[in-house]
Amino acid sequence: MLLWIAGFIILLIKLTIVLGVVLFLAGYLVWVERKFLARLQIRYGPNRAGPFGLLQPIADIVKMITKEDTVPDGADRTFFLIAPAVVALTALLMFSVVPFGKDITLLGQKVPLVVTDLNIGLLFVFAMSSLSVYGVALGGWASNSKYGLLGGIRGAAQMISYELSLGLSLVPIVMMAHSFSMVDIVQAQQRYPFILFQPVAFLIFVVSAMAESKRIPFDLPEAENELVAGYHTEYSGMRFGLFFLGEYVHIMVFGGILAVLFLGGWRGPFLPPVVWLLIKIFLVALFMIWVRGTLPRLRYDQLMTLGWKVLIPLALINILVTGAIGLIFGG
Repeated sequence: MLLWIAGFIILLIKLTIVLGVVLFLAGYLVWVERKFLARLQIRYGPNRAGPFGLLQPIADIVKMITKEDTVPDGADRTFFLIAPAVVALTALLMFSVVPFGKDITLLGQKVPLVVTDLNIGLLFVFAMSSLSVYGVALGGWASNSKYGLLGGIRGAAQMISYELSLGLSLVPIVMMAHSFSMVDIVQAQQRYPFILFQPVAFLIFVVSAMAESKRIPFDLPEAENELVAGYHTEYSGMRFGLFFLGEYVHIMVFGGILAVLFLGGWRGPFLPPVVWLLIKIFLVALFMIWVRGTLPRLRYDQLMTLGWKVLIPLALINILVTGAIGLIFGG
């Protein structure tokens, strides 16, 4: 009984720390993006709230909390209210299987530095990613707005399409690691990170992850010059903030998953494991921000063509090549 209580306390501690750190970093990732994009566009960016604008995320939170939370006439109130929570919650849950260091001893127990080490951790990530589609689709449909509905339909089609290439790109990783556990995949990269063996899978994953996150040049579900703001046009206050939070948590989640699957996870010399993982997540996020400030938005037909006619066939060919090499060399 005491052992179970100690395990439960340790789980709560890990949940609290991970949730707090993820929310804090997601808030300040907004500040990093605004500053970085401002420099790319020869502007200053946030510089009013606190030194260098460092209090801007806090000011944004206060603004969203104090703004009126409206529900449009004719909207399906239940689905309209829960859709933002689905997007934010699924993004946060995906981080629960990302390992961020070696095992440590706490309260006389060996504690893995991951919220929960599922033997199907990678499948859990895809399950949560699939559920986030419902938040986007329901948010657009329940708004009783043609712009919201079009954005929701676009978002559902885009996320389903690119989820296929995202999943197929990771089949070679599972073949090489012989496990779906995120912890085992990091352990399999003791000598070399998988990016050296699977550069094609890495590129497919990066493009698909950006499309899953609905980031420029793949932000067709929002497309402000066509759909005002797409699926979250009718949202205000903290419910809009939850959509906003979900987007930036998604960036961090995909950065963490990319680091775990291709870049050796928390492995690295000299610095603590957690620091290495955060550095890799930050570099992935910085890359996604840089792409946003550089590339124009794709047309919708170009978006779907890239997913179905380029990425999916390429991922299938990569799986066949990886399997053939494994059979030939006994990998």
